[in-house]
Amino acid sequence: MSNMKRLALAALLATVSFAPGAAFAGGKAIAGIVFQQDQYFRGIQIGMEKAAEAAGDELLAGNSDSKLEKEAQLIDTYIARGVNSIVVAPLSADASVPALKKARDAGITVVTYGTSANGDVAQATVTSSDRDIGIGTGNAATDFLKTLGNGGKVKIGTLAFKALLPEQSNARVDGFLSVVKDQVDIVAQQDAWLAEKALAVASDMLTANPDIRVIYAANEGGTIGAVQAVKKAGLEGKVFVFGTDGSEQLANMLLNSDNVLQATTAQQPLEVGKQAIEAAQNLLDGKKIETKVNVPVLPLTRADTQAVAAYKEGLKALK
Repeated sequence: MSNMKRLALAALLATVSFAPGAAFAGGKAIAGIVFQQDQYFRGIQIGMEKAAEAAGDELLAGNSDSKLEKEAQLIDTYIARGVNSIVVAPLSADASVPALKKARDAGITVVTYGTSANGDVAQATVTSSDRDIGIGTGNAATDFLKTLGNGGKVKIGTLAFKALLPEQSNARVDGFLSVVKDQVDIVAQQDAWLAEKALAVASDMLTANPDIRVIYAANEGGTIGAVQAVKKAGLEGKVFVFGTDGSEQLANMLLNSDNVLQATTAQQPLEVGKQAIEAAQNLLDGKKIETKVNVPVLPLTRADTQAVAAYKEGLKALK
């Protein structure tokens, strides 16, 4: 190993965090990797921590920051530390495979969650179907779109994240469009997954296409930015947003009297994180498990404020 690689590895080791009470006597060492810091991944981490603590295992937490190079470095770090298992949301179904294969070759159990890796490199996968996420919001949109069409198709724009995670982004957008395709005419498709960027992109989209009545956003940041763009343009009651993901901010937007955000489809991150760690633990114990676990998604709509309020209350566990 070159000096530069040794320095990089040492620096990365310094960024690896440990759950409180780590180094449990007789417990397993399990690495849990996220790829960004938001409420969803905070929920994932809490679910992981709870499952590890319940079994007396050690959880090493790392964040790849949506960078394939850092993801590979983290995996190398955990291989060097001799962990028993790596639980990870891969950044790419293909490009993440070499690093994960290296872990498997080192005798480390690999479990993926949220996103998946091609081939048989993962011994178990815990996900919520991205297509179902899009379909959930699409189902909520169908009746609403009938009120806007005046017998014709509704002009819509979409905000996605193809440049970040193309497989996941496409599955969500395609899921949404599979439900509403006969009711809509897509006049703009852009990438914008962070709220600030989505605000700018959606604002430009509305300016260039004044006949847009609906924006569909495929993630939390895109949804927030789209709502902000509609309000900034003074188009409340004229343009409506259908979104993705769940957070306190999105719940508040559904409960807000401005009538902009109509529906979103949330995941259950606590359950995903918990089941991913439990899959790793069971594999290490030699138990037979379901290798593909689907955690159901949760559609939330403006029409059911009671369910939105209950979801918002449940988010207190993530704080």
